[in-house]
Amino acid sequence: MNTLFNLIPGLPWDNMVIVMNMVALAGATFHIYGVFLETEKRRDLVFILGGTCLFIYSLWIRNKIFALAMFGFSIASLIEFIEIWTGHHKHDQNLVNKYKNPNE
Repeated sequence: MNTLFNLIPGLPWDNMVIVMNMVALAGATFHIYGVFLETEKRRDLVFILGGTCLFIYSLWIRNKIFALAMFGFSIASLIEFIEIWTGHHKHDQNLVNKYKNPNE
């Protein structure tokens, strides 16, 4: 382990810092992965998980704006997931057709 410390001497090696950076990395990875998901239900679950990770990280770095944004994003994803789960989330067929055929 000392060779790793010598290779990158500027990194903070406190255990809490490492854990919180891993939480932030997981949150960012979940958000990026969620963009590529096709199924809305899975996308919302991944966004909830990623938003929660980044919310925890934003509280740890004491950034109120980032915490508010991630909290709002997680709540919005949770609401949409609940709407899908209960069957209240529906798409207008005209909007679906415009999305599938944008040039018509």
